[in-house]
Amino acid sequence: MALRSIVTEGDEILRKKCREITDYNEKLWTLLDDMAQTMYNAEGVGLAAPQVGLLRRVVVIDIGEGLIELINPVIVSKSGSQVGQEGCLSCPGEWGIVERPSTVKVEAFNRNGEKFELEGHELLARALCHELDHLDGTIFKDVAIKMIDNEEVTANSQKRKIRIRPKKD
Repeated sequence: MALRSIVTEGDEILRKKCREITDYNEKLWTLLDDMAQTMYNAEGVGLAAPQVGLLRRVVVIDIGEGLIELINPVIVSKSGSQVGQEGCLSCPGEWGIVERPSTVKVEAFNRNGEKFELEGHELLARALCHELDHLDGTIFKDVAIKMIDNEEVTANSQKRKIRIRPKKD
């Protein structure tokens, strides 16, 4: 496993649509392992392949309940609504208020090419939407209701008991 560099806003790769994975092999497994290590090192809850410079439909997520790997994920249904704060490893130090569905159902493949379905609620639904947006060239700032400053981030996290994982320098 190796740490990969996280692409930041301004790099045009973040604005491009990703290509599907067709080969489930050691190269993919290495990418998944590297992405997970990179996400954990940056103290994020999700990471999409374009954030490490690859236009592939691959996402890793861990909201504190264990690693989820998604290859060629597609949202098949969504319901409800939630409004909350989001940040992004590709937009360090920036936060916004974003409306997302409160429940999302996703179909994807695992690292061995086996299809599965995952239903996410609340934070997992938010993370799934956020990361899958990256696969189509959308960042959270594109869908934010408003951007907020660090003072508001602290106040929002204390009110909602949200654990914020700041980027380590």
